[in-house]
Amino acid sequence: MSELVAIILAAGKGTRMRSKYPKVLHKVGGKPMLQHVIDAATVAGADQKVVIVGHEAELVEAMVGNQGTIALQAEQLGTGHAVMQTANALKDFHGTALILCGDTPLLDGEELKKFCEAHQESGAAATVLTAIMDDPFGYGRIVRDADGNVQGIVEQKDATEEQKAIKEINTGIYCMECPQMFDVLATLTNDNAQGEYYLTDVLQKLNEAGAKVGGISTADSDMVMGINSRKQLSVAEGVMRQRILDKLMDAGVTIMDPASTFIEASVKIGRDTVIYPYTWLEGTTEIGEDCEIGPNARFTNVKIGDDNHLQFIYGHDCEVKNHVTAGPYVHLRPDTVISDHVKIGNYVEVKNSNVGEGTKLPHLTYIGDSDIGSGVNMGCGCITVNYDGKKKHRTVIGDNAFVGCNTNLVAPVTVQANTYIGAGSTITKEVPENALGIARARQKNIEGWAEKYRNESK
Repeated sequence: MSELVAIILAAGKGTRMRSKYPKVLHKVGGKPMLQHVIDAATVAGADQKVVIVGHEAELVEAMVGNQGTIALQAEQLGTGHAVMQTANALKDFHGTALILCGDTPLLDGEELKKFCEAHQESGAAATVLTAIMDDPFGYGRIVRDADGNVQGIVEQKDATEEQKAIKEINTGIYCMECPQMFDVLATLTNDNAQGEYYLTDVLQKLNEAGAKVGGISTADSDMVMGINSRKQLSVAEGVMRQRILDKLMDAGVTIMDPASTFIEASVKIGRDTVIYPYTWLEGTTEIGEDCEIGPNARFTNVKIGDDNHLQFIYGHDCEVKNHVTAGPYVHLRPDTVISDHVKIGNYVEVKNSNVGEGTKLPHLTYIGDSDIGSGVNMGCGCITVNYDGKKKHRTVIGDNAFVGCNTNLVAPVTVQANTYIGAGSTITKEVPENALGIARARQKNIEGWAEKYRNESK
C-alpha cells in the first residue's frame, strides 16, 4: 500500500447529545468513540493521523495524546472547511488521505484497509464509501451516472424529491489523493442551504475536471453508523456488545445470557469459562480458563487465573489467582492479591492485602492493609483495624494461624505462625509462634441483678 494518512473529523459539538462533553469522547464498549476510530485507522494502515478538533478542543486533544497530530477548526463551517485545516500539517504529504468521522465507533479496520486498497488500485482521484439503507433520511445521497460512476453527493437539505428517493448514501468516509485534494478544497464555496463548505463538493469538482471518482459500497451498514444522540449511542453500544460476545463465544467462552452481559472489547477470557447473567467485565480484566463468573459480578482491571468460582462480587485493580471460591457479596479492592485455593464467604471486604494459599475468610470480615499467610482461618466477624485516624498500618498473620470469631487485630500488629487467637479478643501486641493470644475481660456474673433492675422501675 502506498503512503496513507488518516484525517479524522472530531470538531463538532454534538448538540443532540445534550452533553457538556464533546460528542466524540462519549464511550462505546468502554472506549471513547474517537479512540475506536483511531484504532480502526491504525489497522487500515494509517501510521499518521491528523485529528481535527474544535468544540472543547483541549479535552479531545488530551485524549488523542501522542496518537496523532492536532489541527484546530476554530469555527465550524462544514466538513470541507474542517479538512482545509489540515493543509499545514500535510503540506509535504503525497499519498492517500483516508477521511473519517470521529463519531463512527463501529468502524472495522480490516474493511477500511480493503477500501483503501481498492481505491489505490482503481487509480481514482477520490473514492467514497457508500452503503444501502432502507431509510436514508438525513444522509447525503450518492448520484451516479448511467455507467455507475459517482457524479456527486447531494445532502438531504439540498436534495430534490427524486434524489431523496435514492437509497445509496454517503457514509462520510473517503479516500482522496494529495495534494490534489487540497487544490480542489481551495476552490470550494458555501453556496448551499447550510451556508457551509461541503467536502462532498470536492467529488463534483473532480468530476468536472475530468478526474476519476469512484464509489465502493459496504454491506455492513452498522459499521458506518454515525452517533448524534443518546439513543443512537445506545444502539451502537448494543451492536458493539454483541460483536464482543460473539467473538468470545466463537473462542470457546460460554455466555449464559448475552442480553444481560456487558463485556468491554479490551477484556480477555479463556476457553471453557462460563459467564453468568448480570456480569460486567471492564478495562484490562483478564480471566483464565474453566472459571465460573457471576451471576451479578463486576470486575474492572482484574487479573483472574484458572478454575475460579466468583459470584455476587465486585473487584477492581486486584488479582485472583487459581482455584478460588468467593461470594456472595464480596468486595475486592485495589492492590489485593488472592492466592491459590483461597475461600472467601459472604460479606467480606479485602483491601490492599495479600492473602496466602489455602486461607479461609468465611464471612463478615474486613481485611485491610494486611499480609496473611497460607492456611490461615479467619473466624466470623474478624476485623483488621488498620486506621488510627491519620495513618494506615499493616497487620501480619503467619501461616496456619487460627483467628477466633469477632476478633479485632489493631495494627500495626503481628500474629506469628501456628497461633490461636481466642474469640472476642482485641489484639494489640505481637502473638508469638504456637501461642494462644487472648485479650478480653474476665466474665463476672452478679446473681439477681437483672431481677432487681427490672423491679426498680415499678
